[in-house]
Amino acid sequence: MKKLIYTLALIFTLGVSSNSVSAATVKDKVELTAEQKVQLEKITNRVEEIKAMDKSDLSRSERKELRKELKEMKQQARAMGGGVYLSVGAIIIIILLLILIL
Repeated sequence: MKKLIYTLALIFTLGVSSNSVSAATVKDKVELTAEQKVQLEKITNRVEEIKAMDKSDLSRSERKELRKELKEMKQQARAMGGGVYLSVGAIIIIILLLILIL
């Protein structure tokens, strides 16, 4: 009897996770304003400049500042895109918690 219950639970979990994976890959396009497009273009240009730089002659602190700048630009770019992203694991945990509560 336990094997049957465990098998059904496994099949249900796998079925739910495959549906959530396909649902998580769909992203809506967010329209950017003119100001946001300009800001995104500046960020893109700066990233390209950093990629083209010869980093071998930079000191350790300068490389650290570049990494910090790239992280900040990445956060700004993500903030412009908007939206809330959930991983597949988080979706599965939420579904399991709802099943246990209800």
